[in-house]
Amino acid sequence: MDTQGSDGIVVVGSGIIGLATAVVLAERGLRVRVWTRDAAERTTSAVAGALWWPYHIEPMASARSWALRSLEVYRELAERPGETGVRLVEGAMGETSLAGVESWAAGRLPGLRPATAREHPARSAVWARLPLIDMAAHLPWLRARLLRAGGTVEERTVSDLAEVDAPVVVNCAGLDAGDLAADPSVRPVRGQLVVVENPGVRTWLVSTTEDGELTYLFPQPGRLLLGGTAEDGVRSLEPDPAQAEAIVRRCAALRPEVAGARILEHRVGLRPARPAVRLERRALPGGRAVVHHYGHGGAGVTVAWGCAEEAAALAASR
Repeated sequence: MDTQGSDGIVVVGSGIIGLATAVVLAERGLRVRVWTRDAAERTTSAVAGALWWPYHIEPMASARSWALRSLEVYRELAERPGETGVRLVEGAMGETSLAGVESWAAGRLPGLRPATAREHPARSAVWARLPLIDMAAHLPWLRARLLRAGGTVEERTVSDLAEVDAPVVVNCAGLDAGDLAADPSVRPVRGQLVVVENPGVRTWLVSTTEDGELTYLFPQPGRLLLGGTAEDGVRSLEPDPAQAEAIVRRCAALRPEVAGARILEHRVGLRPARPAVRLERRALPGGRAVVHHYGHGGAGVTVAWGCAEEAAALAASR
């Protein structure tokens, strides 16, 4: 199959998964077009907290492998934080054992150690220096990188993969990917966060209660992100005032200085979850092919580059 032909490869979706996949393909010399209903700034990726950590994704073994490859990329990008939006930031991950992290990331996270009681109140927590990505800067940078490599981005809605006139189409449409693939196993996991003025928090913090409530504080340039929620099967994009109050209250219990921080914005996103990430190539009528690449749940940013390289290899294969 000639993926260098006039129609090249079409990637559907311009979130972090779609853009990373398109960049890998374009930088390998392939002709790539991204078709997207929404600009990158309006995708679920745009409202992600975007701390590198495999979260809410299966299969975990593959996710960790993809995450470690992505970690290598983010470390390189963190050398130019003002340009790429990627920084390496220290923080504490609660309800996590050092042995558990070392079992899959030994030697890959310099400075990894148990967190002190002052750093995190949980009995078991780890301290680490991880990539924290400012998606407001990173997504436009990623799109610009694609354009420099010769790719294109078109805002157009795809309702059926059969309408994509290209030898290969890569389905990276996030939550909509399930509809395009007639896959009912794709479901939303609603996440809500509160953006506040940063009162001086410089490290990130993540904690999970016994009943699964997620709490996090992510310092981004000019603001602090407070979260969050993980509501399985909920599709509402409207911020819930009661949830917002609960988020601030949980975050203030961990970092009291945020209690009176001025609220700048409320955000809601729908994570595209699936029992397992779907990353496979299938035949389409007329000798064409589709690479399904979706179902990354809450870890799209974390696994993006590792997944993108595998998806690109499938798309370019004959």
